Formats: sequence, structure tokens, C-alpha cells
Amino acid sequence: MYKVLIIDDEEPLREAIRILGNWQELEIEEVLEATDGKAGLAMLEQHKPDIIMVDMKMPEMNGVEFLKTVEQAYPELLTIVISGYNDFEFTRQAIHSKVVDYLLKPVNRQDLNQALRKAIDVLAAKRQLQSESITRNITFNMSLPKLKEKIYLSIIDRSFKQQSNQGFLPLIGADDSNNRFGVLVLRILNMEAIRDSRFNQDTELLYFAVANVINEVAGNNLICFSFANPKQEREIIAIYTAHGGYPQEVDFRSGELMKKVVSTLSSLFGILSAGGVGPVCEDVLALADSYKEAAAKIEWIDLLKLKGKAIIGSGGNSPVQDGFSFTSRLPMLRSTLEAGNLKAAKTVMSEYAKKIKSGESFTFGQADRTLREMIVLLNDTATELGVPADRLPGAGGERALRAIGLSTDYATFEQYEELLWRLTAYYNEQIRRSLAGNKPFNVDDIKAYIENHYFEDIKISMFTEKYFLSREYLMKLFKQQYGHGIHEYVQKVRMEKATELLNDSSLKIQEISEMLGYKDKNYFSKAFRNYYDLSPSEYRAQQEAGVKK
Repeated sequence: MYKVLIIDDEEPLREAIRILGNWQELEIEEVLEATDGKAGLAMLEQHKPDIIMVDMKMPEMNGVEFLKTVEQAYPELLTIVISGYNDFEFTRQAIHSKVVDYLLKPVNRQDLNQALRKAIDVLAAKRQLQSESITRNITFNMSLPKLKEKIYLSIIDRSFKQQSNQGFLPLIGADDSNNRFGVLVLRILNMEAIRDSRFNQDTELLYFAVANVINEVAGNNLICFSFANPKQEREIIAIYTAHGGYPQEVDFRSGELMKKVVSTLSSLFGILSAGGVGPVCEDVLALADSYKEAAAKIEWIDLLKLKGKAIIGSGGNSPVQDGFSFTSRLPMLRSTLEAGNLKAAKTVMSEYAKKIKSGESFTFGQADRTLREMIVLLNDTATELGVPADRLPGAGGERALRAIGLSTDYATFEQYEELLWRLTAYYNEQIRRSLAGNKPFNVDDIKAYIENHYFEDIKISMFTEKYFLSREYLMKLFKQQYGHGIHEYVQKVRMEKATELLNDSSLKIQEISEMLGYKDKNYFSKAFRNYYDLSPSEYRAQQEAGVKK
């Protein structure tokens, strides 16, 4: 038998709960009442109830303060939150305190008794497990959702031992031979953008909202239990249960459910998602295979065909990744990064992206593997060039990239390509800083660079960023050393090279203009005239006349 304590300052609500609760059926022998959080703590200490039902907005001590106190002092106590205020702070505290359920006023009979049944099931399971001494590695102070999540995850990763954990099966409906099971997997493509714009940058709250939507839209035909996958960023797992029915019928209903889920998430929150539906199974332990197939369907979605909309993977054969390895391009990229030439580095990455787009397909699975390979290769390169390990992304996947300030959202190939560019820019900056700190500055390096790259668009900011020097100091130092400003020296080198090229009569002036880095022939001619007081054509004619003499 169990005890319940109701804490609410509104007497009509306490009375309504007393009337609506199926106390005898739930084996609850005593229902206690308190009018505020402080009085509730006193009764908690005196009567030791098994379940607390607490209002979130009360005088003296509100529900948020009460939950924080209980979380510390009574970690095994089960709580059900009741509130007439759909408030972000209240909801977040309820999540963090791992309450059994969160009910909004006015409370109805069905929701109330479902919440109480959840709590009673947890208490019954705990008592059974304690009596059978099989809880050595199980934490008792978790709510029913967390307990069910742990059970499902152990089944999915094939670590669940049915013989020693038989007491858990009723909690997930696996004791009913008429039940059928399956897995839906959802990948949130724009998770960071939606989390920041709609959920106060709280990832946990975003996951909570998505899981609630899945559970709500499931209806009566399929019962869903949803949770974030702790081992896979931006992934929600939904276990669906159907009572009876032919496998083909359940498969059809699960597919329709996934369509409804991605549509609802898009309309409610603007969430773009990719979904995969696993096959129905009669044995709950076969959920591991159902999950594997559902996740694979997302991996097989072709990123080249996505247009930034929610999509459901239809499956197929696992694609081969041949041809997408970045290893062969690494020497070229390393050379550009070592030279501090971000523009050239991005060109290397763009050429790589072009090759991918020229192929038949590029799936989410291939995109994930390519990104991981690139991080490993670039980490090795950056380490060899002296970048400290603490400035490089670790092995934490997307979380590690976010730790260095990189968003990993992408719902199209173009967005994936932008992620590769951002990654390139980050490594370029770290390598540039490392080389600048390890090598003393020599103004001759700038002069040499100009003489070897006069045909490029040379800007002073390239050198200020590379050597961590101010623009004014760098220009003054260069002029003191060579008698010209940096821009003037670039012009001098180009004009001297122009006279050499004009001496070759086989070259057209348009070709010479392009070889010197001028996109416009007229602009080159104007610059040449300003420098030598005659046009390129006049200079060439003058030189040819001198040769004839």
C-alpha cells in the first residue's frame, strides 16, 4: 500500500484530486494534504509519503523551490507536478528534477490516474527488484520515463539480460504476448538554429518538446515512448507499441505516424527532420534490429537531393563511400594552410565539394564519415604545425565542434559545404596563430611573397592577420626597408613584369593583363600608362622599333 501527499494552496483543486483519483484500484491507502511548500516539507518528514503531487505556484515556498529541496534531500521520492501556468522556468525545473509527470490545470481524471499509475509502477518495480536482489547496478532514484529509457537503450545496444531483468518487462508492455513493437528514429537537421531561436538555447528542453509531440500525435492505435539518444547528437528514438494487428498493418500505421510527426514538428516549431521507420517485431528484444534498420534509412538519405525540407528515408542498399576520401587532397590543403592563404584553402575545399556533387549520390552516412575523417586528418596536420591540442576539436563529434564555436546544422548539401568552409577557416586561423607565434617576423617575407604572388589580389590585411601586427606599423616598417609602400611595391613588381612580357610579341596584351592579375585589359593599360607615361601598345612598338635599328 502507498501514501500520497497533495501540496496546493487551492482547496477546490485538492478536493477535486481526492474525488478523481482511483485510490483503491491503485492501492493507495492514505491521501495527505498541505497548503504550501513549507508545510509540505514538514509533512514529508513526518509521514514519509511515497508520492508527492505539488502545485508550481504557491505562497511561502513555490514548486520550483520545493522540487530543488526535494531533489537534494529525498532523491528517491517520486513527484508529479500540477500547474495552471505553462511557464518555461516551471517546465525546465520539472525536467531537471526528473518528475514522473507534468499536468496542467484543470486536471482531468484520465491524466491524473495515468500519472499516478506511472508512479505506482515505478514503486512496484523497485520493491520487486529490491526483494529479488537484482538491483546491484540499477539506480533506484529515477523516474519511470528515465527507467524505461534505460531499459530500451539496453535492448537497443543488446546489453539487456532478460533472465536477470524479468521484473522490468511489465514496465514496457513486454509481458503481453499480443503487443507488437518497433522503432522510429528522428534526426533534427536544424537543431542548433531552432534550439537558439525557440528554446532559450536549452537542448534538453528542445528534446523534451519533440518527444512530447511524438507521443501526442501517436494517438490510440500506436503508443509511443520517445527520448533523446545519449550516444547520438540530434537523434530522437521513439519506441512504438501496438496491441495486436497484422505486421503489415502495424508497419503501415508506423509509417503514417512518422509522416505526421515530421509534418507537425515543422508546422509547430519550424523543425527540419529526417526520419526512419523500423519494422514491427513481436519479440521486444528484436527492437535492436528495428532500430538499426530505422537509423540506416536516415543514413541512406541522399543529401544531394535534399531541398531543406523534412524527409522520411525509404531504405535501400548501403552506399559505397569510394571516391569521397579526403586523404589525396590533404597535401594541397596543408600547403595553403601553412601559407596562411585561406582563399586558396577554400578553393581546395570547393573543388572537393564539386567532385562530390558530380557523383550519383552523397548520403547522410557518407557526410558524417567524411566530416569525421576530415577532422582527424586536419587535427594531425595542425598538431604537426604546432597547434596545441586544447585548441583542436576532440573526439566528441558534433559536441566537440560546437565547443569551438562551429554550428553543425545542415539540411542541404550547400549547407554541408558551408560547414566544411567554416571548418577550414577555423584550422587556418589556428595554424596561422601557431606559425606566427613560433617564427620571428621578417619583413623580407612580405617582399618575397609579393614577388612570387604579384598576380594575386594582395591586401595588407593578409599580412596583419598572419603576423599579428598593426596595419600602420607594418606599412611603416616596409617603407623604411624598401622605400616603397606595400601597394606601391606590388605595382612596381607588376609593371616590371609587364615590360618583360611585352617584349614577347607572341603574347597578346589581353593575355598579359590576365597574367599580371588584372581582370580588365583597359584597367591594365591605364595603370601602365600612369607608370610609364605611354600605353602597353606604344611601349611594345617603341621596343620593336629599337630592335630594328
